[in-house]
Parts: sequence; structure tokens; C-alpha cells
Amino acid sequence: MVTNSPKAAKLQHETPRGTASGLDRFFEITKRRSSVGQEIRGGLVTFFAMAYIIALNPLIIGTAADKDGNLISGAPMYTDAARTVVDEAAVGASIGMVAAATALVAGLLTLAMGLIGRFPMGLAAGLGLNALVAYVLAPQMTWPQAMGLVVWEGILIFILVLTGFRTAVFKAIPKTLRTAISVGIGLFIAFVGLVNAGVVRKGGGTPVELGVGGTLQGWPIGVFFFGMLLLIGLYVLKVKGAMLISIVSATVLGIIIEAVTKLGAQSPDGSNPFGWSLNVPALQNFTLPDLGLIGRIDMFGAFFPDGQFSVTSFVALLVLVFSLLLADFFDTMGTVVAVGSEGGLLDKDGMPPRTTEILLVDSVGAIAGGLGSVSSNTCYVESTAGVGEGARTGLASVVTGLAFIAAIFLAPLINMVPSEAAAPVLVFVGFLMISQVVDVDWTKPEVGIPAFLTIILMPFAYSISVGIGAGMVAHVFIKVVKGEARKVHPLMYVVAALFVIYFIQGALIGVLAG
Repeated sequence: MVTNSPKAAKLQHETPRGTASGLDRFFEITKRRSSVGQEIRGGLVTFFAMAYIIALNPLIIGTAADKDGNLISGAPMYTDAARTVVDEAAVGASIGMVAAATALVAGLLTLAMGLIGRFPMGLAAGLGLNALVAYVLAPQMTWPQAMGLVVWEGILIFILVLTGFRTAVFKAIPKTLRTAISVGIGLFIAFVGLVNAGVVRKGGGTPVELGVGGTLQGWPIGVFFFGMLLLIGLYVLKVKGAMLISIVSATVLGIIIEAVTKLGAQSPDGSNPFGWSLNVPALQNFTLPDLGLIGRIDMFGAFFPDGQFSVTSFVALLVLVFSLLLADFFDTMGTVVAVGSEGGLLDKDGMPPRTTEILLVDSVGAIAGGLGSVSSNTCYVESTAGVGEGARTGLASVVTGLAFIAAIFLAPLINMVPSEAAAPVLVFVGFLMISQVVDVDWTKPEVGIPAFLTIILMPFAYSISVGIGAGMVAHVFIKVVKGEARKVHPLMYVVAALFVIYFIQGALIGVLAG
């Protein structure tokens, strides 16, 4: 059964404070054993854990060319007809536009999650989803057409929520699998933190290795371990705001180190392996935000390549939209379970409060992401960092959302936080979440095998959806083999079949293209 993490319970040691004010009643602050101060700290921690997307999403969406060789800004990416010389000025302008739109859309959606879903969870452009849009959709069409498909994906998810299908699927998932999802996400987010900090990297003769060449080298990794040790020390001493203090302290140390050493960022070609992973902790030039990407979409052009309708192209596009939808659909489901479980916010059936409202806001995230030209926005598992700091209500999301809005104008300050300073929080949250592994009955293969596949494939495949899908397919298969097919919820058969299609979509597209 799904139970609250012991570590999460320890975070609720404070005696509830606050009066029955309008703010308290609206967000149920006292009811959820929280306080305004606790929510503000949690909201800020979630923001700093997510803020890297303001720098990373532009590097994906803003630097890729569509089929015409144009950037998402509409400017040509290349200065020559052969498409070999990149226009650095045009790419820089494109990156700036995507950064501003990314922060704006994330801020508005996270505010909506706080005020409508009233759940401590942030939304922003989804990693993996943005790569699919940039490297799979855009090369086959124009950028406005690619973003139009993202809007269609969001509309489909929105309809699934309104019809109750998405909520029904949520309820159909066995409780043990929900627990496994939380544990798997804990390992996933810890792995993300280690990769972001450069502690774990792609190896020479191995898939991954420790640091560079099997050893820990470089000042940025030192900043990570400083933040990690500080966080552990503050946590065991039960210091309030431990995670936020760790992020700020490690950032200050990083700024000092960069000012003295001038390390710079890691180079894509590997020429500066000891540099900073994502953000360089140095003040950048201030520029006014350019929100010109908002609303730049083409809803129907992708279905009519070269002005003509093609059945083959149409079916291939449907497969791509389906893959977007499925990844978005189940990433959110896993994240909601993880955040709710870690914060002790799930009911006896393993459901969070205001489930429908939460899923509605998330579905609007895909639509808004397309309209903002930043790719589908989805719930962020990094929200567990804020929950680990004490966030329990939608007020924390309001704080996170306002921070994203401020980031539109304060990007130079936000980008001073290196990933090495935020990564310790992600790794530590993995520790908080993995404690739920004891709630899985490993003595029963029909329970343990699906849970095991769910847990290991999230970090190993670097995908929450893959882990959920593998667990569901295994659950249905084992039940059928044991002659217990009638005990499986009908929706689980539908979901398992959809995931089989999802897993072999590459082969399907190849057949259709052939």
C-alpha cells in the first residue's frame, strides 16, 4: 500500500501555525500542517531546482532549425545556402526569445497550479518532450507547424481529463505500482542531480562513469559536494530552510570560484570538461525580454505538407502526436504520485486532493507550451525538492510561479545559480523518496517484478514514462499468465496496449515511411 515516507513525516515536525484567515482557508495551510513561511521556503526551493530549464530549454528549442533551415525566431540559422555557416547572432537572439517565453509560460501555469489545483507542484517545458519537438518534429516541418501539433496534443489530453478518462486511469493503477513509481522517480531525480553536477558522466568504455576518467576533478564538483555536505549537516540538525540555504551558499561559493578561476562552461566538444555544467555563476548582460514567440503557431499546416494531404504523412504524424501525448500523460501521473506521497497528501486510495483540477491545469500546460512556442509544459518532478523543504499547499506553487515571472526580467541573476548548486537538493530528495521501497511486497513475484522494472527503468532509460509503461505491461502480462486476467482493471489492458505501441513506435514509423 502507499504510505507516507518516514523522511517526509520528519519534515512535518512543526506545530501547525496560523489563524483561520482567508489565505489559510483557501490553501488549507493549517489543515495540511504547514505555515506561510514553510510554503515560501518550499516554493523558492522548487523554483531553484527547476530554474535550470530557463537556460536549458533555449539551448534545445532555440538552436535547432526546421525543414527550411529557420530558427524558431523565424530567422535563418545559416548564412550560406549550403547550410554550413551558423549565424551566431541569430542563434543568440533565438535563445533569448525562448528563454523569456519559457519563464513566462512556466510562471503562469505554476500560478494556475497553485490557485486552481492548490498543489505544491511547478510546471515548465518538459525535458524529453522539447527534444522530441526540436529534433524529430521540426526537421519535418516549420516551427509554427511543430508547435501546432503540440497544441493538438494538449487539446487531446484536455478532452481526456474532461471525460474522466485520465482520472480513471489514475485510479486503475495498482497501489503497489504507484509506490514503485515514487521510488523510481526518487532514483531518477537523484541520477539527474548527479549528471547535472558532472559527478556521473558518459564514460569512455562504459555507459557512465564517476567524474572524468573515473575520478572527481574540478572546482564545480567541489561546489556540488560542499552543497551536499552542508545540506546533510543542516538536515540532521533539523535546521529550517536547509535546502534553500544549501543552494544559496553553494551559489555564492561558485560565484567566488568563477571570479577567481574564470572556468567558463563545459564545451559540447568536451574541450573544457572541468567547467560548469549548465549555468556559469557569473553576472550576465541585462537585456529586455522579447516575447515575440507567443502565438506563433500553425494548427493545420503539418497535416498538409507541400499544400497537399497525404495519408501516409497523416498517420505518421498521428504516431508522433501519440508519443507526445503518452509521455506527457504518464510523466504527470508519476510526478503527481511522487509529490503527493512525499508530502503526505494522498488519501487512503492513493489519490491527491483536487485530482481533476491538477490534471486539468497540466493538460492546459501542453496547450500553453505550444502557444508560447516553448514545447509542451508539464509537471516537474523537481517539485519534490520543495516538498522536501516543507511545501504542502498551492501557496508554494504561487511563490514558484511568481519567481518564474520575475525571472523574465531577472534572468541574469537567476542564471547565476549553477546546476552544481541545485543538484545536491535533487540527490537528497532521492534519499527521501526511496524509503518507500519497503512498502512493496518483494516476496510476491507478481508484485515485485513490475515494481522492479518500474524502478530501474526510470533512471536507466532516463524516462519516467518508460518505467511506468514497463511496469504496467509486466503487471498485465503476469496476471494473464497466472490466470487472473479478470482481476486486472479493463483500463490497464488499454494502457498496456498503448505502451506496447509507444515502445515500438520507431518501427511503426519506419514501416509507414517505407
